[in-house]
Amino acid sequence: PRTRSRTGGAGDRGPRCTEPPVSTVRGVRARDARCRAAVALGWDVEPRGKGAEAAWGSDSGAAMIEVVAELSRGPVFLAGETLECVVTVTNPLPPTATSASSEALAWASAQIHCQFHASESRVALPPPDSSQPDVQPESQTVFLPHRGERGQCILSTPPKILFCDLRLDPGESKSYSYSEVLPIEGPPSFRGQSVKYVYKLTIGCQRVNSPITLLRVPLRVLVLTGLQDVRFPQEEAVAPSSPFLEEDECGKKDSWLAELAGERLMAATSCRSLHLYNISDGRGKVGTFGIFKSVYRLGEDVVGTLNLGEGTVACLQFSVSLQTEERVQPEYQRRRGAGGAPSVSHVTHARHQESCLHTTRTSFSLPIPLSSTPGFFTAVVSLKWRLHFEFVTSREPGLVLLPPMEQPEPVTWTGPEQVPVDTFSWDLPIKVLPTSPTLASYAAPGPSTSTITI
Repeated sequence: PRTRSRTGGAGDRGPRCTEPPVSTVRGVRARDARCRAAVALGWDVEPRGKGAEAAWGSDSGAAMIEVVAELSRGPVFLAGETLECVVTVTNPLPPTATSASSEALAWASAQIHCQFHASESRVALPPPDSSQPDVQPESQTVFLPHRGERGQCILSTPPKILFCDLRLDPGESKSYSYSEVLPIEGPPSFRGQSVKYVYKLTIGCQRVNSPITLLRVPLRVLVLTGLQDVRFPQEEAVAPSSPFLEEDECGKKDSWLAELAGERLMAATSCRSLHLYNISDGRGKVGTFGIFKSVYRLGEDVVGTLNLGEGTVACLQFSVSLQTEERVQPEYQRRRGAGGAPSVSHVTHARHQESCLHTTRTSFSLPIPLSSTPGFFTAVVSLKWRLHFEFVTSREPGLVLLPPMEQPEPVTWTGPEQVPVDTFSWDLPIKVLPTSPTLASYAAPGPSTSTITI
């Protein structure tokens, strides 16, 4: 294609790519590869010559194109897996419409990005670099997928062109497959009180002489620590049974990564060994807490037992909460004197409370929600899991609130109106790892299809 650049003059927006001859490749009308590269660089694409408006379709107010993005396997992925999305572009007008109702898109591109947002009252971030503006004017056609989003883009994949110069007749639709490997070095999806990490697949489409329209598909990314150092085997130990069958490298790598992640999760969470902890309040022993493991996966139950029969201090009531602790790293903590909020926040995901006077032995089970975030740490924040216990004990040693078993005559017995008590708490750290993305998608479903009308 012929290209030309203009220098000087009001309203100049840089190099433009004139309309090249249109060729057909595998049934899809596409521009020359050099024009595709021009679109990727953010140049404006304009028709050239007489009849160009008819060739590109009409931009009347009633004209519209429907774009649908559908994730092939749900919205939950493991970092390092390949995301696959089918993008379908449709002219919703009935096939009986006239040929003048044909619609056209200049180009479409897709990109995955992670947005980071921090609470100003909790996190003290360095000032952003003013030499790199985050927002582009609406009149420009540079594909900026995080335009208009809160926070800053900390991670993104290279943009990929889906198509150029697409024209659809009434009732016609075409589908395009987009695939990209999710960066393995990024943080997990997380919405906390101090920071937020949000992943999205953004698809940008543009009509001729019109601003870019963005379609954002929310994603949830789980991160399993340790997979960054593992390399995909290049040579298979066993040759394929038929040399004429083509094998999908992305599919093989995804299958291998999912199998490796499953093996590591199983090895870390299947070990069971009884751990006993003596609980005391400074005046004596309250009881013994037992738990069989300290590493869990999302969706599992935390099961524990409490033995109060051996205690010398009477326990009237106890509660245990499954909590996450979100802590801002010291170098990013905002000082309390400057109006900053606390740098540590806790969220309770499950809770068990029980009155246990004269109880010898009891147990509890707390489910770990599939929608929660496993433990992780970044340069700004860390997330840890714990069991938070609260005990209410009697100050009176040898407290007996039961009547004698044998009474010489009928009596009426009532409990005391007041009992002097003490309270204390105890925290037991545990480790929570991610689970299978397929299981997380089924148990905590999210939108897999997003639609926009241009």
